[in-house]
Amino acid sequence: MQVDDRPTLAAPDDDPYLWLEEIEGERALAFVAQQNELTLDRFGGAGFARDRDMLAAIYDRPDNIPYVTRSDGLLYNLWKDANNPRGLWRQTTLDEFRKAEPAWEILLDVDRFAAEEKEDWLLAGSSSRPGKSPALLRLSRGGSDAVVLREFDVDTKTFVANGFELPEAKGGAAWLDDDTLLLSSVHGEDMATTSGYARKVRVWRRGTPADQAPVIFEVPRDHMAAGGQVDDTGASQRVWFVDQRDFFNLEIWLGDETGPRTRVDLPSDIWVLVHADWMAIKPRSPWTVGGRSYPPDTLLGISLSAFLDGDRNFATLFEPGPRRALQGYFWTAGKLVISILDELKPVFEICTPANGWAREGLAGLPEIGVVDVWRFDAHDIQSNGDLLANVQDPLTPPSLLLIEPAKAPVVLKRAPQTFAPDGLVVTQHEAISIDGERIPYVQTGPASESGDAPVYMTAYGGFGHAVKPYYSSALGKLWLERGGTVVQANIRGGGEFGTRWHDAGRNAGKRLAHDDFAAVAADLVRRGVTRPQRIAAEGGSNGGILITNMLTRYGDRFGALFCTIPLIDMRRYTKLLAGASWVAEYGDPDKPEEWAWLQTYSAYHAARPGQHYPPILIATTRRDDRVHPGHARKMAAKLQAMGYEAYFYEPAAGGHGYGKDNKERAAFVALGLTFLRTKIGWGDEAAVG
Repeated sequence: MQVDDRPTLAAPDDDPYLWLEEIEGERALAFVAQQNELTLDRFGGAGFARDRDMLAAIYDRPDNIPYVTRSDGLLYNLWKDANNPRGLWRQTTLDEFRKAEPAWEILLDVDRFAAEEKEDWLLAGSSSRPGKSPALLRLSRGGSDAVVLREFDVDTKTFVANGFELPEAKGGAAWLDDDTLLLSSVHGEDMATTSGYARKVRVWRRGTPADQAPVIFEVPRDHMAAGGQVDDTGASQRVWFVDQRDFFNLEIWLGDETGPRTRVDLPSDIWVLVHADWMAIKPRSPWTVGGRSYPPDTLLGISLSAFLDGDRNFATLFEPGPRRALQGYFWTAGKLVISILDELKPVFEICTPANGWAREGLAGLPEIGVVDVWRFDAHDIQSNGDLLANVQDPLTPPSLLLIEPAKAPVVLKRAPQTFAPDGLVVTQHEAISIDGERIPYVQTGPASESGDAPVYMTAYGGFGHAVKPYYSSALGKLWLERGGTVVQANIRGGGEFGTRWHDAGRNAGKRLAHDDFAAVAADLVRRGVTRPQRIAAEGGSNGGILITNMLTRYGDRFGALFCTIPLIDMRRYTKLLAGASWVAEYGDPDKPEEWAWLQTYSAYHAARPGQHYPPILIATTRRDDRVHPGHARKMAAKLQAMGYEAYFYEPAAGGHGYGKDNKERAAFVALGLTFLRTKIGWGDEAAVG
């Protein structure tokens, strides 16, 4: 049954829970502390502790794959385990990495560093110049997106005295030369857009204050962000300047360290990547140029210099089909690697522009399952064409492969099998949504249908992001191994079938994406897999809108819901942290014609007393500076005031994720799965549920 949940618009000032948006407010923190205690008292018992510790031990295993990036011939990795919860930043050689137990050279012990500085530091990333020692480290407090930038000497393993250092802010920097950075950061006065991202690009020279760095590019405050990218692949260094108008539209200029010089004449809704004198572009909408028309998602190639001189004679590198979609592309050693999903099966091709854009398949990779491929080298200019690939499926743990030019892939590392797959199968199905569209989903579980299977469902459905059936130690150990079934739905709003699939679930169509998820739940019942009371569902971030809409619109199709780091209040989302950057995905609530559709899936406004809502656990983290924790706090408070069985959990750290280290992440996941199992009446927890 679909509930008529269309809310009546109330003025923002009528929101009685605005005080919960004060992230560090005394009253708000008292609410959080009380809610955490109630939730942990109810679901944090011996079973939860056992599962948390079991999962943390899996995350901390010494034989997990240490994923690496190569720079200047050395391999870099950030390793976390029980003894090093914040991580060891380390390096080794490829020959050493091939060994079962490589020897590593430690560059930075993040735990020791955090203790010395009495800060909640995590290493969020690093950047360096090719062939140069100093690196710019991105230090995050508790996992937040905002970072402190600090210069680090890799050779001496020490921070550079009087080196580059920038206080905590969103944004980053790129090296122009040994003594100059291209800075795109909100640090400083009038440096942020309404989305909370950098609106100016500055040239910051060593020994000068960042606040005095000259501005060479800026965008209007109501645009999403300004960016600058240093490109060393051409005949001389060049800088690409980007005016990111919104999530899907941008303008690009070509210039140098003095500023932009030439606007690149391209549609705004385009993906573009340049290497040397070659440019690959993909439009999101139909494009007629040079006497030809190209449908959305066509991939085109051309000489950059010829394009700037007016040539529009493109080579067509990829043409989309109804269920064949481009997922991404990148350059390596003068070749373009293209990632495709064809009926959800992975396909990779390589184009060589110097040979007339000749195409060939990337051989030796599986044709089913999940395959991800990326460039081995951090710097394109240093790449010799080596690629890395990760191969897995819901029952097969990942293998890390090295793909060298003209050679068959070689396995470098295999992840351990962390749960018993005996008796489990992976199958693909399709549900029919409310408008007749076919919605694919992947089901993993026992081969035979019992009609009463405990089912875990998940989906995302937003921003053109395609979800794939990865191997999950958590779901494998805490759900599948115990006899449960896991279902992942490819609902609209994602990118599984290209822009048309994304746009169908965007703006007013977001509600349709939610109908897709509900249709999959109904199909599981129709096929005799389970019954509604045994279906548990989880979704996070954009998926938080999904899960709260299952609560308010399709509550009779689910037994329990787990809503994580969620976006929920669609009336105020543009006023909270990075929310304004998502208007292109959802719409602008300050425009009456767009609020007309937003209110149809703003569950915070749709919630009504006296309805059939399944139990729900809403969880966030206090250090999430992307999706405001107020969304989760307010929804939990409102549901509780209406008398519903709603629980809330908010750890202090974790950023836009589930925890800052393996133990915190294990606790977050184990708590959610304990709650879901309890509320669908499955396992030991059901006795106390």
